[in-house]
Amino acid sequence: MTTSEVALLGIRHHGPGSARAVAAALAQWRPDAVLIEGPPEADGIVHLAAEKDLVPPVALLAHAVDDPAKAAFWPYAEFSPEWVAIRHAVEHDLPVRFIDLPAGYGFAPAPGEDAAPETAAEEGGSEEDGAEPAADPLALLAEAAGHDDAERWWEDVVEHRAPGGDALAPFAAVAEAMGTLRAEGLGGSRRDLLREAYMRQQIRAARRAGHQRIAVVCGAFHVPALERMPTVAHDRALLAGLPKKVRTDITWVPWTHRRLSQATGYGAGVQSPGWYHHLFTTDGDPVPRWLTRAADLLRAEDHPVSSAHVIEAVRLAETLAVLRGRPLAGLTETLDAVRAVLCEGSDVALELVRDRLVVGDALGEVPDTAPAVPLQRDLTRLQRSLRLKPEAAPKDVDLDLRKETDAARSRLLHRLRLLGVDWGVPARSSVNSTGTFRESWRLCWQPEFAVRIAEAAQWGTTVEEAAVNKAVGTARAAEELAELTGLVETCLLAGLSGALPAVMRVLADCAALDADVAHLAGALPALVRALRYGDVRGTDHGALAEAASGLAERICVGMPPACVGLDAESAAAMRGRLDEVHGAIGLLTAGTDTPADTPAGPAPDPDGLAGLADRWAAALRSLARREPAGGPATGAPGLLRGRAVRLLLDDGRLDSEEAGRRLRLVLSVANAPADAAGWVEGFLTGGGALLLHDPRLLALLDEWLTGVSGEVFTDVLPLLRRTFAGLEAGVRTTIGGRVAAGPLGEPPAAQAAAGELDRTRADAAVPVVALLLGVRPKIPRQAAGPDT
Repeated sequence: MTTSEVALLGIRHHGPGSARAVAAALAQWRPDAVLIEGPPEADGIVHLAAEKDLVPPVALLAHAVDDPAKAAFWPYAEFSPEWVAIRHAVEHDLPVRFIDLPAGYGFAPAPGEDAAPETAAEEGGSEEDGAEPAADPLALLAEAAGHDDAERWWEDVVEHRAPGGDALAPFAAVAEAMGTLRAEGLGGSRRDLLREAYMRQQIRAARRAGHQRIAVVCGAFHVPALERMPTVAHDRALLAGLPKKVRTDITWVPWTHRRLSQATGYGAGVQSPGWYHHLFTTDGDPVPRWLTRAADLLRAEDHPVSSAHVIEAVRLAETLAVLRGRPLAGLTETLDAVRAVLCEGSDVALELVRDRLVVGDALGEVPDTAPAVPLQRDLTRLQRSLRLKPEAAPKDVDLDLRKETDAARSRLLHRLRLLGVDWGVPARSSVNSTGTFRESWRLCWQPEFAVRIAEAAQWGTTVEEAAVNKAVGTARAAEELAELTGLVETCLLAGLSGALPAVMRVLADCAALDADVAHLAGALPALVRALRYGDVRGTDHGALAEAASGLAERICVGMPPACVGLDAESAAAMRGRLDEVHGAIGLLTAGTDTPADTPAGPAPDPDGLAGLADRWAAALRSLARREPAGGPATGAPGLLRGRAVRLLLDDGRLDSEEAGRRLRLVLSVANAPADAAGWVEGFLTGGGALLLHDPRLLALLDEWLTGVSGEVFTDVLPLLRRTFAGLEAGVRTTIGGRVAAGPLGEPPAAQAAAGELDRTRADAAVPVVALLLGVRPKIPRQAAGPDT
């Protein structure tokens, strides 16, 4: 709509049809200044759009200088009308200004509030307009036109429409429709009124600057408010109630199509950015080319798709469009054709097309000249030197820590995780390896990492410095011992030798004051795991070994009494701790249990670990003997006593005879059935194969179970079912066969010997077996005939 020297181009954000219309209108109108809905703070960096290294999708990131967590994004794709307007302005060397309400006002707390309200970009949505109107204007217009689907109607009348002879005519029609809606009472929020008042002020400023032909690109909903200008005093009165503007920094950051498709967080709610990109960048009929791309994708995934499939899919999409009364085949018709023809009805294959083509993994690029905090620049330098390119699509990477480059990559990823930037997350490797020299990661770059990097910049100007300071700060604020030991492990993985002394001091102080055995048991495994990386990563682990051995000694002393009087839930949690501590002590004392003596005397034990395994075994024996003689509160639960016996048995510190004796005592009539069932659960956890190797244990269990009364059996059944459900399927099947075959008191060899061998039937199978093996059969003489 043109009023004197101003052309108001009302658009729908991220719409390819609107983008094409804006390009045609600017070419026809030939403005001498371009005003765009967006944060005015970006005026100083908009010129970067002229650089070839600024590749959409990108976004403007604004954040409060004193609190980077207060941030907002304004994303732009290649098919965004605002991006088209920016590119037109910089290519024609025209002044371009953003005229929306400054982002600094959005970060400021409203009067009477303690925190800044959420900005539009944080809330997401298809427009960065703040609160949306009470009703959807497009839905009302579609309903007035007799359509029940607003998105399909908008695609038909705008997105699929090519610019006509008068490029400004579509904008005049949209402005008239929006003016009618607003005249009927469809108004915006108070924030919309403030934004529109500020936009009008900027239009007046452009006029005062002497510009004669001004193009304004803004959301179509705002056009009526900008078309009829109220007085300057009116707008000043509206803007007088704004809070004090917060000091703000702004820059360009890479964006992704996948983030554009999300309607929450920092997304924009564009459901099909990949399809929109194709519509905008393809000349002529977009459907055949898009279906060709879909066929290429499916072929790459081993789906049998031929050229004939593509031809039939194009015909089907066009036919569906005619049947549905649409001028052109849209995304709905195209996907229906893909499902029916290319995917042969498979929704799995169709979902692949949706993910890769309808949405896509396009990731934008930003030039080095864009403003950035020093931490971001250091990260960019490391990414290039280590050849780790950020990508939007998930990528699995296997690292060999014996190689210098891979070790440096591992340190970088661990440091970023410490800073809250989860670019890489540990993954399960496709290579079977139990060595500590291999790590597997899944890398996936997310646009919001730019905000987290800005937040982490308070800790330092380089990744290493920031990670060291963050680790020390986290250690000083930690309240749990397990959190500190986990932090120690992270520091070792990340190669933060500068943080370890401070973290270890805090750990030592916390461990000295913490008397809770459960806390100590939860902290030990992470500390012992950290020791494993000393050889591969070249770290000095003397202080770690000393701290770990100190924790282990205290656990050995405190574990048995800490297990007394626990309820079922606490006992289950303690069983997990018991297993973790057992594995940690086994790892800690590997090779140091019995140091070899030398002629000069006993072998040195610098870490003081010799004998720790014996002391832990003594603690397990003490726990196994703590039976509830005077009631459950006077002893350890059967779950923990049984687990202690099993751990001793697995380590060879208890023979099967003694284990059988203990099981016989537990299953006697003197013990409560519930306690006995818990003992059996603890004893069998981790594998029931010992019941097959020692049939006497299985016979004891069978005898006890068959002797339990019906009422008691109902009470212990859930425990028993849970116990046996945890066994391997093959073990359960074999146990069932043994019980069915009986007698259980005899070993399998004795059971086999009890049956007589039918030699005649056995010899009959010899020729067939020999033929299968390709050897000459040897038939015993007593079975041979007279001609043999």
